Amino acid sequence: MSATTQIANVTLSTQANVYFGGKCVSHSFTLADGTRKSAGVVLASELTFSTGAAEIMECVAGACEYRLAGSDAWQQSGPGERFTIPAQSSFDIRVAEAYHYLCHYA
Repeated sequence: MSATTQIANVTLSTQANVYFGGKCVSHSFTLADGTRKSAGVVLASELTFSTGAAEIMECVAGACEYRLAGSDAWQQSGPGERFTIPAQSSFDIRVAEAYHYLCHYA
């Protein structure tokens, strides 16, 4: 699967969501059909995120390692690859260089 490079016809929130002291920054946007998503970057770090709704993380540039709640295994994700996090869960992410992503809310 190739990485998403552009998304047309969106309403973008111009104020950034800044997490972990700036180690993760994203912008939320809404598609014409009402679907919510966000686009962001995680800088070099190891972080733990919690989810409300289920999420699908799509790597658009860079790479990361991630570990889903309840798992001991780290898995890799690179450009064009996706991983799914269940609702009301969490995941650890480990990034050596900037990881650019799209978050699709399921």
